[in-house]
Amino acid sequence: MTTAHFVLALLLGLGLSASTGLNTFLPLLLLSAAARFHIAGITLGAKFAWLHSDVAIVVLIIACIFELVADKFPAVDHLLDAVGTFVRPIAGTIAAASVLTGVDPTVAAVIGLIVGAPTSFGFHSLKAGARVASTTTTFGCANPVISLIEDILSFTISLIAIFAPLLVPLVLVLFGFALWKLVQRVRATAIADSAAHSVT
Repeated sequence: MTTAHFVLALLLGLGLSASTGLNTFLPLLLLSAAARFHIAGITLGAKFAWLHSDVAIVVLIIACIFELVADKFPAVDHLLDAVGTFVRPIAGTIAAASVLTGVDPTVAAVIGLIVGAPTSFGFHSLKAGARVASTTTTFGCANPVISLIEDILSFTISLIAIFAPLLVPLVLVLFGFALWKLVQRVRATAIADSAAHSVT
C-alpha cells in the first residue's frame, strides 16, 4: 500500500468511525455495500472479508432498521446510548481497521483501535450529551427529531468518507463543533429554565 492509499484509507476509516458514534450500524452497512459492489474502489482487508458477505449484509440491514426505529422512542434511546458506549467504539474500530488493505492484520487492528475507537466514542459522547440535554429541557419530546438529525449526519459523513475522504478532517471539525455548540446551547437553556422555575 502506497503512502497516498494509506492516508486515504485512514481518512475513510476516520470518517466512518465518527459516523458510528452517531449511528452504530448505518456506516457499517454503507461500507459493506460499497465493498460488495466495488463502489468508489473500496476494498476490505482479507480478515474483514466477512463484512460484505450475504449474512453480514442481512444482519446489518436488520440491525440498522432496528436502531433507526428504536432510537426515536425517548425511553429506548437512553438504553441504546448506554449500550452504545461500549458497542460504538467497537464498530468504529472495525470500520477503521477493515479498510486498511495491504497492511498486516494485527497492525490494522491496532491502528483501528487507536483511530476508530476514540473517534467513535467522542461523537457518541456529544450525541449522548445532546440527548440528555434535550430530555431535560423538552421531556424527551424533541428526541425523535434530534435522532433523525443524527441519522442524517451519520449518513452524510459516511458518504463523504466513501466518496471524498480528503474532506473528512474538515467535515468532522465542522460537525463536531456544531454538535458541541448544540449541547452547550441546550444545557444553557436548561439552566436558564431551572433558574426561572426556582425564582417563581
